[in-house]
Amino acid sequence: MVLVASDQTIVIEGSYYFPPDPIKRDNFRDSDHVSVCPWKGRAAYYDVVVGGKVVGNVGWTSLDPSAAALPIKDDVAFYRRVAFLGKVKMED
Repeated sequence: MVLVASDQTIVIEGSYYFPPDPIKRDNFRDSDHVSVCPWKGRAAYYDVVVGGKVVGNVGWTSLDPSAAALPIKDDVAFYRRVAFLGKVKMED
């Protein structure tokens, strides 16, 4: 199952950043996890939920990035393990 696909991804440090519009929000839920990075700022995380399966903290968005990271503000990033060629997949 493809949860998001875009040809507008940005790859930074091995993570794929997707614009927010193509994200299928029905398959994501907010996680309690938060992180802080001097460059990306405070990040909120998402779990993926498909068919009763939950994969925790798969994606995140930078809530208050530094000036250098403003191009990724509001984008949703995914670790390389789930993002392939601009698509995020989860096996059924």
